[in-house]
Amino acid sequence: MAIMSAALPAAPEGGQHRQPIITAAIELTARSGWQAVTMARLAEVVGVSRQTVYNEIGSKAALAEAMVTHELARFLSVVAAAFDRHEDDLVEAIYDAVRAVLELADDNTLLRAIASATHGTASELLPLLTTEAGTLLTQAKVMLTARVTAYDLPFTPEQLGVVIDIVVRTVLSHVMQPSDTPARTADSLAWVAARVLGVDATPPLRHR
Repeated sequence: MAIMSAALPAAPEGGQHRQPIITAAIELTARSGWQAVTMARLAEVVGVSRQTVYNEIGSKAALAEAMVTHELARFLSVVAAAFDRHEDDLVEAIYDAVRAVLELADDNTLLRAIASATHGTASELLPLLTTEAGTLLTQAKVMLTARVTAYDLPFTPEQLGVVIDIVVRTVLSHVMQPSDTPARTADSLAWVAARVLGVDATPPLRHR
């Protein structure tokens, strides 16, 4: 059952309790599982009435969507920040962005809870990163296309799209199943991206 819309909506501002409720839900999911998350439990943790939780969030499905929207926004924000720091060096921007994403994933309670769920556990949450994974792919590729295009590379939009798709899918695979440290993985992907983009034939491998 997909519980997330086809595209990430802008997060509603809500009242003063909305963000604490979402944060509490993420922490409770990581600690005790999605099945332990109830409006009554959240009300107790945040220190508000159950009606306030319903007013701020709505249904449990809406809560799940709000949780994932919140976490995906964090991932996209660190990518944007990395490109802001390296406006004149695409290889460094890619390295910084990949490392930041993987470090954030390594300490991401919601993602860890979903990724470590065994068969039959937290099944309601699994579609957030499986059935609806296209949402994250689309959001990430749109952002990266706008950012990378600014470097004026000799590629058609279609060619650039292929490169970005490969990079995004590779990073997501390392988010779900890391094979090395964030720094070393970022180093390798930046080197591959540089060779493909022709930005720098021999970028340094910082963490060999």
